[in-house]
Amino acid sequence: MSGKTTFWARRRAAVQAEADAELRAVEEAEVLTHDEALAERDDAEVLEEMGLPDPAGMQKGDDFSAFMARDVPEHLRRQALRTLWRSNPVLACVDGLNEYDDDYRAAMLLNEPIKTAYQVGKGMTKHIEEMQRQADAKLAKDSAEEETEIEEEELIAEAREPDVTIVDSEEATPVSSVQEEQPTEPEAAAPTPRRMRFQFEEASA
Repeated sequence: MSGKTTFWARRRAAVQAEADAELRAVEEAEVLTHDEALAERDDAEVLEEMGLPDPAGMQKGDDFSAFMARDVPEHLRRQALRTLWRSNPVLACVDGLNEYDDDYRAAMLLNEPIKTAYQVGKGMTKHIEEMQRQADAKLAKDSAEEETEIEEEELIAEAREPDVTIVDSEEATPVSSVQEEQPTEPEAAAPTPRRMRFQFEEASA
């Protein structure tokens, strides 16, 4: 299915958008006329006519949703919201996590350029370089401490080793001379091999 739209489809969409815009304009005009008419009347009469309580006397736990209706005048809706914020301190607590709390127009009011660490095509280069420098310094420190520990261990090992004197093999006394000489028993004579002899008697005539 092709994603292209026909001329008549675009035309129908444009006509529908115009009709929706006209409808919203008529509704906004009606609301404005209604608000102007209610603004000339007393707030107590308006609240009584709409069946709403006095927003100034409402407390925590009351239903404030009725003031969010479109027919309620804007100033009465704001009074109800202010009472709601005061009734529950948690709702009025600003935690600073809302992105719309900052004033992004401050940069437009300055006469001098804003200094930032951001560089086009490189990003936050200075910040990254500083982090790399700290990482390299920590690595060098750890390496120096490790080398110092190795040297200390080698010194301790050398101090614990006994002194050993190396003697030349020619001057060394053979082990057999150190041991006590024990008497040797005479070796037994080797047995003489025996030979078989045969005698033949001559037969008498």
